[in-house]
Amino acid sequence: MLRISIFFLFLNTLYAQAPADLVLRNGKIVTLDPKQPEVPAIAIRHGRIVALGASADAAPLKGPDTQVIDLKGKLAVPGFIEGHGHFMGVGEAKMTLNLRTARNWDEIVAMVAAAAKTAKPGTWIIGRGFHQSKWDKAPQPNVQGFPVHAELSKVSPNNPVWLEHASGHASMVNAAALKAAEITAKTPNPPGGEILKDAKGEPTGLLNERAQGLLRPAYNAYLSKRSPAEVEADARRKVELAARECASNGITTFEDAGSSFETVDLIKRVATEGKLDLRMWMMLNESNDKLKTAIERYRLQDVADHHLTVRAIKRIADGALGSRGAWMLEPYSDLPSSSGINTEKMETIRDTSNIAIAHGFQLCVHAIGDRTNREVLNIYEAAFAAHPEKHDLRWRIEHAQHLDPIDIPRFGKLGVIAAMQGIHCTSDAPFVILRLGAKRAEAGAYAWRSLLDSGAVVGNGTDAPVEEVNPIACYYATVTRKTKDGSLFYPKQCMTRMEALKSYTLSNAFAAFEDDQKGSLTVGKLGDITVLSRDILTVPADDIPATRVMYTIVGGKITYQSN
Repeated sequence: MLRISIFFLFLNTLYAQAPADLVLRNGKIVTLDPKQPEVPAIAIRHGRIVALGASADAAPLKGPDTQVIDLKGKLAVPGFIEGHGHFMGVGEAKMTLNLRTARNWDEIVAMVAAAAKTAKPGTWIIGRGFHQSKWDKAPQPNVQGFPVHAELSKVSPNNPVWLEHASGHASMVNAAALKAAEITAKTPNPPGGEILKDAKGEPTGLLNERAQGLLRPAYNAYLSKRSPAEVEADARRKVELAARECASNGITTFEDAGSSFETVDLIKRVATEGKLDLRMWMMLNESNDKLKTAIERYRLQDVADHHLTVRAIKRIADGALGSRGAWMLEPYSDLPSSSGINTEKMETIRDTSNIAIAHGFQLCVHAIGDRTNREVLNIYEAAFAAHPEKHDLRWRIEHAQHLDPIDIPRFGKLGVIAAMQGIHCTSDAPFVILRLGAKRAEAGAYAWRSLLDSGAVVGNGTDAPVEEVNPIACYYATVTRKTKDGSLFYPKQCMTRMEALKSYTLSNAFAAFEDDQKGSLTVGKLGDITVLSRDILTVPADDIPATRVMYTIVGGKITYQSN
């Protein structure tokens, strides 16, 4: 037995000294591991970290095939983890009209007019990213600040137009789309949705929350004309474009906030073929009935060398603040007739919580308004109390944007993760006070500091394609809360720079039960690293946005390198 033990000790020693596949040296490598907070070098072999510090730069680790990168003092951090985004949406946004940069409704109409000139009759024109509260002038005419479809219909009479709001919680369509969907003045509002109408009772073209679903049958009928090969090629193109966009922004893992079984199947195919250059962690967004019959079949753990995991369920309990869909305890300050929209019945979400508990899945519920957050916390608290034998569930509230101060301590007490988006704070700031009033905004809007102080884990992300999938912009917003006009949005709620880095790495890994594999740079963990052009931990705050990604590394493989 002694000889066998000595033999295995020899093998382990030999392996530890075998050449690495990749060595990064001469850098400021911030590990987020308290045992070795900062080191100058790191070595990766077979996708995992094998050495840190001076030993990682030792001669035995650098063989003839080892790739060595001299960081020249640059900052390297654990690979960025996008904590909440919509992966296929990121790819799709690259294939449709990008409305984010439009300064007003006139510019959007002009973009659609240009697209209509080259589109075949009957082809749907798709776009995303408009936000009426961020335009430089209000559209005329308008209803509740939203444009009406007249101009859109005029420039595109033969093509249905579907323009999704930046939030994804409302859409603007033209007359051709309304006709295709058979939406008229007599069409009632669907549960959890609203067909916005003018003073004469006619649809304006704005479909809020679940009213957008009225378009789906007509749009699906249009899409059904494609061959299966075309459908597959289109879907794979979205995956390719999304992965490329993520890599260029330093993202090594993407936490996808709700996809169908069909999309999971696609991602699994791409991953097992070795064609997915980042890691995916996905939430299932299917009905309770479908989940009950198929959830165990879709439990996926570390598929294709840790490139795909599925063990969470997504629900959407309200809408967005910009479209006044967030469900509030009190009416909107700028629309006293409305307190927002509860998009999914609480009874349904309670049923989902039972499915999640029974099958060991995380539950992740979209909740933006203070009423929604309270209702969801109540459901979580009841589920936890009913199952005291269950521990460390790490259930999440996605967004947790606007909270009543009474509910903030409940996150830490219950162990509920606040999966938030720093960039939403500064992006939405221009209209938050209009919607909520100064008192509510100061007390509970994007309350990162208060949540952290309560003991809660706060993750970070961009909600892409709602915002650009850009961790640097999000990091800057998180540590400054500075808006485009230079004003600060309740800066007492800022995170420190190290807290913000942790929120984009280790906290997001924890929020996905993956902190044993990623989120910090530790021997044995996956070799996922992001190298930056500037030290975002020390440079003047206003220099942070100019930071570029130099390298994105997934499992020791360089997936992006700047020119």
